[in-house]
Amino acid sequence: MRLRRPDGRPVHLSYCTNVHPAEDLPGIIGQLDTYAVPVRERLDADVLGLGLWLAAPVAAALADDGEARRLLRRELDARGLEVVTLNGFPYEAFQAPVVKHAVYRPDWTTTARLDYTLDLARVLVDLLPDDAERGSVSTLPLAWREPWPQAQRDAARHRLDRLAEGLAEIAWQTGRVVRVAFEPEPGCVAETTTQAVDMLAGTDTDRLGVCLDLAHLACAWEDPADAVTRLATAGIPVVKVQVSAALEVADPVAARPVLEQYAEPRFLHQTRSAAGHACDDLDLALAENPPGPWRIHFHVPLHAPPAPPLTATTPLLREALAVVDCDHFDVETYTWDVLPAGQRPTSPAGLADGIAGELAWTRDQLTGAHA
Repeated sequence: MRLRRPDGRPVHLSYCTNVHPAEDLPGIIGQLDTYAVPVRERLDADVLGLGLWLAAPVAAALADDGEARRLLRRELDARGLEVVTLNGFPYEAFQAPVVKHAVYRPDWTTTARLDYTLDLARVLVDLLPDDAERGSVSTLPLAWREPWPQAQRDAARHRLDRLAEGLAEIAWQTGRVVRVAFEPEPGCVAETTTQAVDMLAGTDTDRLGVCLDLAHLACAWEDPADAVTRLATAGIPVVKVQVSAALEVADPVAARPVLEQYAEPRFLHQTRSAAGHACDDLDLALAENPPGPWRIHFHVPLHAPPAPPLTATTPLLREALAVVDCDHFDVETYTWDVLPAGQRPTSPAGLADGIAGELAWTRDQLTGAHA
């Protein structure tokens, strides 16, 4: 959706399709009809934005086949859908039965990660609306944190330099600008905005910047205004914002029976306490039982708070939306299918209802309609 902030700034709002499992072109087109079109209709929107996720094999195939890219563009246009941003964090199999640490591989020490990201940029330039100023691709913040010796840091930096060169070449060839946004995440080489500044220092910040995932920001216990100021002072742009809320609990001991329902086998749910205790998954936090409060990397629906005694980090999300300067906002709740029983959708129509509810909530936050 194309919106305007209260001060008149134009922004794009989309939802990320990594919540859906399709990993080939027919499956991706099919999910447009199953989910995206019903979401657009529920919102009564002329055009709905998608933060498209393309697994590496289909991204490579599309990058090599101009007619296939044009076909995808026609299918999007015919359904009132548009794409200005791609999610390039998961490489493939993001909705597999077990994902956990696999989502961080291949990392930015590898040519495979570089090739995938440039494939996405090549695809995106043909999907961008004709009047779009630029596109964005989000990606992981280099790698999972261990091991990370100097040799791997140097290898990743070499890939980032080659990425910037590749993006510049794409812009020269096509006249379209695509920027890549590195997404700080708990447990990664860059978990905080301070680490993101270090990661991107000396790179081409006309091409490279940060994807600010607001659930991750909350789990790092960062103040949104401080984080945004830190990035701006360092000259690092916020290329993309992932609008997401983390799970929060003030008293983990009292809430244990409810928290146990969120410990599930597919995704990592890194848990951080206000005192700085770090656990790399919720089941580890439940075993170690550090004092609360905790924030848990479990993306919860924006418009539907979890049942007490749990809460969500939506107050921090609102603070961040008020101070961040960005034009691409992507709702990224990919965890609908692993919510506790009774909270997860039981049909495609139910999932479309949930996604539409999140987008309506975010639209109101961005435009000031909630005030």
